[in-house]
Amino acid sequence: MTAAPAASLSAAVAAGDDAADKEKDKYTVPGLERGLLILSQFSRHEPVLSAPEIARRLGIPRSTVFRLLTTLEQLGFIEHDATGRDYRLTAAVLRLGFEPMATKDLTELARPILERLRDATGCTCNLVVRDGRSVVYVGRVAQHSPYANTVHLGTRLPAHATLFGRVLLRDLSFETLQTLYPEERLHQVTDKTPATVAELYRLMQHDRHTDYVFDKDYYEAGIATLAVPVWGGGQKIIASLGITVSSADDDTARLSHLASQACRAARELSGLLDHIVIATNSQH
Repeated sequence: MTAAPAASLSAAVAAGDDAADKEKDKYTVPGLERGLLILSQFSRHEPVLSAPEIARRLGIPRSTVFRLLTTLEQLGFIEHDATGRDYRLTAAVLRLGFEPMATKDLTELARPILERLRDATGCTCNLVVRDGRSVVYVGRVAQHSPYANTVHLGTRLPAHATLFGRVLLRDLSFETLQTLYPEERLHQVTDKTPATVAELYRLMQHDRHTDYVFDKDYYEAGIATLAVPVWGGGQKIIASLGITVSSADDDTARLSHLASQACRAARELSGLLDHIVIATNSQH
């Protein structure tokens, strides 16, 4: 006797969903939707596309695609390539997204990415930039944990003695590094701190062949750090994104998961910065 009311309720819910979809469709502009779908087909790996290929991908008649392409071309968002047959995006498309994005600073762009990384890993996540011989914590999303380290927003640490610093210094040549650190011996924070510029440079050369750097008790006892480079325009490292965990956390599978998530977050932030010049204080 209870099945009929349940079926009626399901039917009512389905009818409600259909009504909601129809209400949304009433305000949808198919031409605009298709035009935006066409723009989204172009990518870094496929910068040039033909009209037939676009029609095939979207399942739209070629005549319709031609009209949409002509409209987008007249608006200045696409242009013909050198062959005169295929199409490519113009800089006008970049201005749609990147000019508003450029009004945001690095920390604003990074904040939601750090929050998602914290939620995915259950760890405190940081964004660090370099200012001369120091690294500065400019973004931090904390996760409650039984251990704690001493950093907070604005904390400055010696670049040569931190994993974040090694990531941020690694673009420098040996000569530039020597100019930055003219002293014969570097200040030792722990027994893992490189003692000389030559030793620091050797570590940086090794780091260049890895997606991330990880070590325990490198700057602070009981704390392990995983750091990943964040790239800006011109393939220049402008920040380092990372995770802090307890040094006792030595599960290999978990480390692999943390590294994968951190690298993904760094790529996402790097993608946002790819066409934006971010002003930082890092100086050679």
